[in-house]
Amino acid sequence: MKKLFFLFVGAALLTYSCSQPAPQKEVNPVLSIEGGQIQGVMNADSTVLIYKGIPYAAAPVGDLRWKKPQPVVAWEGVKVADQFGNAAMQSAHDPNDGVYGTEFYAEDPAFSEDCLFLNVWTPENVAGDDKASLPVAMWVHGGAYSAGWGHEITMDGEAWAKKGVILVTINYRLGIFGFLSHPELSAENNGISGNYGLYDQIAALKWVKNNIAQFGGDPENITIFGQSAGGGSIRNLVISPLSRNLMKKAIIQSAGGLGEFIPTQGTNQEGYDAEGKEIMDMGGYKTLEEMRAAPATDLMGLVGKYMAEKHKFLMLAPHTDGQVLTEDFATATYNKDIADIPYMLGYTSNDMMDMSEQQIKFAAVRDSLSNQPTYCYLFNRPLPTDGRKSLEGAFHSSELWYVFNTLDRSWRPFTEADHQLSEEMVTAWTNFCKFGNPNGEKEGAWKPSTKEAPFTFEFKIKE
Repeated sequence: MKKLFFLFVGAALLTYSCSQPAPQKEVNPVLSIEGGQIQGVMNADSTVLIYKGIPYAAAPVGDLRWKKPQPVVAWEGVKVADQFGNAAMQSAHDPNDGVYGTEFYAEDPAFSEDCLFLNVWTPENVAGDDKASLPVAMWVHGGAYSAGWGHEITMDGEAWAKKGVILVTINYRLGIFGFLSHPELSAENNGISGNYGLYDQIAALKWVKNNIAQFGGDPENITIFGQSAGGGSIRNLVISPLSRNLMKKAIIQSAGGLGEFIPTQGTNQEGYDAEGKEIMDMGGYKTLEEMRAAPATDLMGLVGKYMAEKHKFLMLAPHTDGQVLTEDFATATYNKDIADIPYMLGYTSNDMMDMSEQQIKFAAVRDSLSNQPTYCYLFNRPLPTDGRKSLEGAFHSSELWYVFNTLDRSWRPFTEADHQLSEEMVTAWTNFCKFGNPNGEKEGAWKPSTKEAPFTFEFKIKE
């Protein structure tokens, strides 16, 4: 009798449990990452979770000014990531200053040395699922290593997340804070100084590797991409012995192939130190203590003052220091000291220089040394204007509206054909992130560019 009773109870419990609905997955879960707990915000149509202003390293201020990025400082409670972090220190932009002021820098965010933040866009149904394993892309902004930020008006990850790719954008130290060399700085760091902005980028990439699974991403499938100085940064990241094993694909936009659009500086550490000392001496800063105590706003004008007094142009930028960079990009490519991964690179038809020959040459060298493909493209859509001739053309950076599908944020009279072109480009970029092929899983219009059969895909309005 007891046996029958327990069988009855067991059957009743089983029937009850089967009749209950499965527990709902939390829409906006609290994630645990380096530093603490975090929660995102939903986009307008509730399809994408956005995490703004996540610190990936300690604020590089005070004694940490001109030092490699240090581990993030932990916070208490749950950080709601609903505000973008500060942009790196840089000069204010004039919204009426040519195409770039009108186009991209019409409204400056807050600038601060406390700038080591990144942003994540992920589909709402994968956050908190460390087994979702979506492909990941990390964007490095351009700006001649002296301007820009990871949430510029052109840059957004919603379109990417809706196609199943998690997008991360980053800030990093710029200008005098990111790339100054100085004898005192070298003396405290085994004879090497500068390159702090590049170390920031590597720290951000390592952060993505270590934390992106919490957002539903695959840490073994990271694509890095950037444009202009951001593209130059990608060239550095794929050859640096500190980072070249951290990514699976790379996209280089408007930064040359084997040529040098924004060149990485040479190996003259002593010369860079002497130059940095002259800059600091002009400001009256003779010791490290004085340099690190100086207000950031006072340091901002020193490079301009140096150029005016010396009658020479100076762009503080990454240089080959024997540690984070051991050789230039072309040499590394020929020596196979480069990430052996699929590459995609291209430029615009009215770019700052013609990059076709050098990118085809890069593809040919890669074809002779590797089984991994290289895809080349040309963006050939002169942007529509409101009649101002100075703002016409497929100029340097003009493709960014299309790559991130942010045309609706622009004042330009874009047409339905422009929106279709943007869709085509977002699809190509995200396909490359997923499959290492802009066509997707099947063969298509894109062909790898090889030594025997060079090929460049053209993006243009369909007639």
